[in-house]
Amino acid sequence: MKYGKKIGVGNTAAVYEWEEGTVLKLFYQGYPKKAVEKEFYNAMAINNMNFAKPRAYEMIFCEERRGIIYDKAAGESLLDWVMRTLDLQGCAIYMSQLHKAILQNRISNVLNYKAFLKYHIENAPSANVQKREAALQMLDQLKDGDTLCHGDFHPGNILLHNGQTTVIDFMNVCHGDALYDVARTVFLVEYTPVPDEADNRERLMHFKKTLADLYLKEMKVTRKMIQDYLSVIIAARAGECPDE
Repeated sequence: MKYGKKIGVGNTAAVYEWEEGTVLKLFYQGYPKKAVEKEFYNAMAINNMNFAKPRAYEMIFCEERRGIIYDKAAGESLLDWVMRTLDLQGCAIYMSQLHKAILQNRISNVLNYKAFLKYHIENAPSANVQKREAALQMLDQLKDGDTLCHGDFHPGNILLHNGQTTVIDFMNVCHGDALYDVARTVFLVEYTPVPDEADNRERLMHFKKTLADLYLKEMKVTRKMIQDYLSVIIAARAGECPDE
């Protein structure tokens, strides 16, 4: 079947209408086969879990590109919504309610979060040996666990429709301690860089910090509780996104 009109664009793929009620997430040409397979495997592993998400159905090859068939999820991204409404408190509530539902689930047949972080710490370019060893030692001391961690939970990966939220993008799904996933969200919301040339850069940075604070309050988690997780996530980010 030929896919329909384009309805979404991301960093790794574009989303097209497919058969009724479904969409095709079609990855860009040259995107690694293993990465597509990983997302599909992760999506299938959580298909029957009790939180709002599009179900995955099959992986296909279309026009020399790999893709995954998902349920069609309606709504605008929570990121677009909060930038339009400036309702940081409402955004934090939406985020926390959905994240709490995700973290209620248990899983073991996906990547361990420590393996994900260890790989990127060890592969960070030009990393100071002492700092790298300190980060690995701190990582080893963090809690293990079988909690489902989304791994990329932020407003850009949440859809909002008629007051209901749905999470998308399962590339970084893993298992571990719930505080890791909370810390990862704080990092993605607050610590990812704002371009120097951005208009109102200082305002945007304050906006991000405030949203992270409100989200933590709704999750009933303090910064002290996640400080070691954040330190390791920051150390790993240099390997995960070296150009960031």
